[in-house]
Amino acid sequence: MSGKGHCDDNAVMERFFLNLKMECVWQTHYANHQEAIRDISHYIVAFYNACRLHSTLGYLSPNQFESNVAEIHQNTSIEVS
Repeated sequence: MSGKGHCDDNAVMERFFLNLKMECVWQTHYANHQEAIRDISHYIVAFYNACRLHSTLGYLSPNQFESNVAEIHQNTSIEVS
């Protein structure tokens, strides 16, 4: 029914949560909800977006990929103007 590219395809999110479980929370016991939120937020901001390389982004981190796209967009805007 659903396939790659369809709005019902949630493979990207499934992969993200698999990585989150395996790289961050697997076999971790949190004392409370706030500790879990703090740890997971740190994983996303400090590691997943800043350091972790993603094959779909040409083996760049999301932050590096966004910087590259912004630079290309800025250079294109300057050339068109």
